[in-house]
Amino acid sequence: MTQTNEDSSVIRRVITASSVGTLIEWYDFYIFGSLAAIISTQFFPKTNPTAALLSTLATFAAGFVVRPFGALLFGRLGDIVGRKYTFLLTLVLMGGSTFAIGIVPSYESIGFTAPAIVFVLRLLQGLALGGEYGGAATYVAEHSPLAKRGYYTSYIQTTATLGLFISLGVILLVRLNLTAADFNSWGWRIPFVLSVFLVAISIYIRLKMAESPLFAKLKAEGKTSSNPLAESFKKKANLKLVLLALLGATMGQGVVWYTGQFYALSFIQNTCSIEFVQANNVVAIALLVGTPFFIVFGWLSDKVGRKWIMMAGMIIAVLAYRPIYTAMFELANLKAKTEVEDKRMTSIKPALVGADSVITTEVLKTYTDGTTYKEVKKETFPADSAQRASAVAEKKLPPPEVKKETSLGGGNFWMMMFLILVQVIFVTMVYGPIAAFLVELFPTRIRYTSMSLPYHIGNGVFGGLVPLISTRLVEASRPGPGLPPADPLAGLFYPMLIAAVCFVIGVLYLPNKSHENEIE
Repeated sequence: MTQTNEDSSVIRRVITASSVGTLIEWYDFYIFGSLAAIISTQFFPKTNPTAALLSTLATFAAGFVVRPFGALLFGRLGDIVGRKYTFLLTLVLMGGSTFAIGIVPSYESIGFTAPAIVFVLRLLQGLALGGEYGGAATYVAEHSPLAKRGYYTSYIQTTATLGLFISLGVILLVRLNLTAADFNSWGWRIPFVLSVFLVAISIYIRLKMAESPLFAKLKAEGKTSSNPLAESFKKKANLKLVLLALLGATMGQGVVWYTGQFYALSFIQNTCSIEFVQANNVVAIALLVGTPFFIVFGWLSDKVGRKWIMMAGMIIAVLAYRPIYTAMFELANLKAKTEVEDKRMTSIKPALVGADSVITTEVLKTYTDGTTYKEVKKETFPADSAQRASAVAEKKLPPPEVKKETSLGGGNFWMMMFLILVQVIFVTMVYGPIAAFLVELFPTRIRYTSMSLPYHIGNGVFGGLVPLISTRLVEASRPGPGLPPADPLAGLFYPMLIAAVCFVIGVLYLPNKSHENEIE
């Protein structure tokens, strides 16, 4: 079938309407992950910060794990009812869930009901996102001219990164206008609540859209699938394509995406102890500079094909991750720096909090390369001397609360940004062309269903689990409580393994789709 020649103004409206909605859905999805460290103190017991963070990351990951189910549910709906109304529904579901997370009472108010509610809302977010991407990518591709499909669909690909960028920007804006205590107490809720206004705007834009011309034609001819799930997964030839898309493309793309953009932020915050605002600034600048490369590689895929650009991104990432993360770790490694002893400052402040005596010790250090380090240690003791002596003797004192913050100085800040930017370039190589690649694999009557499932298993399950599995691997290398990890780079084993396996399968079995391939 010959691709319809849409004029440029129609294409621009289609891309804008699809991209804005997808961008907002990604924004909604990522503010939870960006605020994981703070959320862990709001919805989980504070007695074990590591367990609380892992529980929060597990809740974050749950949203990824259910994405394939959202792909099946909404993909089927999209292939039967149409693209437009299906991703209107996913937008409302995502926006409502995000707003609700912003108003859930804390663990201290309602106990374990709080994390249970948040968990359910994360599942709803994941279901909504599972139905969103396939609809948006399919909708844009079915409007695109034959030779520019990779270029036009690459705009959809920018939305995931821009959604993360905007989420970081909003978080920083709120954080910088509040004290750290207010932000940690209630200010973190503002980015969640704000999303309701963004979603309302997106719904207004999408209501003005028409149905995809290819799907509308198919429906007018009475050729839509009555059971896209069976047609997608019970026919051997189509099932083979679904598995190939997953094992040879999307699972590798998923881990490269989440390592380069999300694990990188987690790594510099938790492993390198980079101060919160500076860590978000570093990643936000890298995302902003790297985002245009999605379009560059989408455009290039129209010229040379999709496959080899994606494969190159995967194998380069596998080979480069350890050197890059080693350099990132060393930039913040205080043991390799020279302290300016004259500038060290230590203050000890005792205080009474309720019935407890709290001793706060604050140490500030400065290094010759401009790096500064701040450590705040809070030790809690019973105010009564007899109770204190008893608690010390029985070793029942709560563990001290220690917060470490490193702020990079001078060129180190920009070098850290450059190292993350390089990873973002890898992301644009594997992610820029993949929407057009997936669209071209499947026919119109079952496209929404068929392409959504491998995409969301690859991204949601394999990619979405990167923060949780990688953080757990680093923790597993820790020789004992309170001791630093033996291998701070242990978290890279998981994404490197998955991307390497995907590269081999992709090189051997994937077709090199290009503009020569019409969609039908």
